[in-house]
Amino acid sequence: MKEPSPTIEFSPIGIIRTPYENQAPYQPIVEDQGEFRIEVFPAYSDGLFQLARFHYIYVICQLHKSTGVHSLSIKPPWTTDTTVGIFASRSPKRPNRIGLSIVRLERIEENVLHTSGIDVFDGTPLLDIKPYIQELDVKPTANYGWLDDLDDRDHLMLHIKGIAHES
Repeated sequence: MKEPSPTIEFSPIGIIRTPYENQAPYQPIVEDQGEFRIEVFPAYSDGLFQLARFHYIYVICQLHKSTGVHSLSIKPPWTTDTTVGIFASRSPKRPNRIGLSIVRLERIEENVLHTSGIDVFDGTPLLDIKPYIQELDVKPTANYGWLDDLDDRDHLMLHIKGIAHES
């Protein structure tokens, strides 16, 4: 049951360009082939000042091709018979269709950010960018949660990361 809430509106600040038209990886693939760039609308280009000094950035976007949440419980496609809550997953089928990725910032040319591979479709609306700061963003006590219960966790992590491997 959906709780009534005030309307929240976001306006894109740019657009993300990737080689992905019909299929995108589950997670960003740092060394993926193709051109990955974020085109920040000129009205926001002053906000890029000093961003080039960071090696990684958070990219917050609208998952515009996602059909939204179908259920609050899902079965991750790379597991067998495992059900988890939507908020315990990284599924793109979320109530608010907001995506979050960490990518390497290669360079900035005017209002265009060139990045490593990002896990979104071409034309994805950009909502925000934040710098990734090592001391603040690396959590040494982070764990795998329910993934620790899977017998083949290490193998499944290769699928999740989109890393080619022997089956």
